[in-house]
Amino acid sequence: MTGLADRLVAAWYAPRPTLGTLALTPLAAVFGAVVTARRAFYRRGVLARERLPVPVVVVGNLTAGGAGKTPLALALAAALAERGRRPGLVSRGYGGTARAPRAVASGDDPRVVGDEPLLLARSGHPAWIGRDRVAAARGLLAAHPDVDVVIADDGLQHYALARDVEIAVVDAVRGLGNGLLLPAGPLREPPARLAEVDAVVRLVAQPSGAAATRDGRESSMWLVPQPWRSVAAPARTADPASWPRGRIHAIAGIGHPERFFAQLRSLGIEATCHAFPDHHDFVPGDLAFDDAAVILMTEKDAVKCAAFADDRCWCLPVQARIDPALIDRVLARIHGRQAA
Repeated sequence: MTGLADRLVAAWYAPRPTLGTLALTPLAAVFGAVVTARRAFYRRGVLARERLPVPVVVVGNLTAGGAGKTPLALALAAALAERGRRPGLVSRGYGGTARAPRAVASGDDPRVVGDEPLLLARSGHPAWIGRDRVAAARGLLAAHPDVDVVIADDGLQHYALARDVEIAVVDAVRGLGNGLLLPAGPLREPPARLAEVDAVVRLVAQPSGAAATRDGRESSMWLVPQPWRSVAAPARTADPASWPRGRIHAIAGIGHPERFFAQLRSLGIEATCHAFPDHHDFVPGDLAFDDAAVILMTEKDAVKCAAFADDRCWCLPVQARIDPALIDRVLARIHGRQAA
């Protein structure tokens, strides 16, 4: 199944339509009809939206898979806190077994709460998960009455949660793929949806010098590597220059593994690369590289490998850099809601 999924994703981002994606277009038409009907039901009140007592900022994307949503949510929380707000974070908890709303602590089991919620919790801001994002947000606010803005990670299509700001993240390298809806393409919603959100943020490999639009609706972000940290003992850092060439392996179980592998190359690190499915549940056998002196991974993968990692295992934390104009735009929307 993994090989089939990999081939399908490759077809989504191929330069020309493939026979496989063309064969799936009837199913994509059905999916699109369901998406359109669902949105119409929410707009007309057939399906209820619930508004929280504090502003809600939703971060999401149109494509299936990763595009930098969680780093952006964390960067937004940090920036809003610097401007005097008290943010809380909400996530579905994808990949975990927990279904009911619950708080997430930094030491929780990723198999229960999911991998990305652990990164949210480690930010120091209160974080809750739940399949029902409204219930999770209400639990968060009940437990932390000082929270005055909720950031929903990967909540763009969770329409039951009323929102004051919608931010869509787009991978600038892969874009929207072939522009088709699932399963013929990677899209959860039609491309026209980008015209409806409050802000579009494009994830770029490195700063290009292009400024955000004056009102912050269009901007870029990039991921800045932090010092390498030991997965087994996070207080330890490493100098990559000390690692032996030819004995470095890298793993990635994220939405776009090649992004991590390309980042390693940009840092001058030559590694044998091993891609895994997004949110892969790593086991010790996945790290059984007999010739490896060093095993590298993302921070998201590290939370799932920590229980069995050894001294060879190192992760690369990253921080998203975002344009201040985006924060200005978010705050303007929040203040506008509160004035009303």
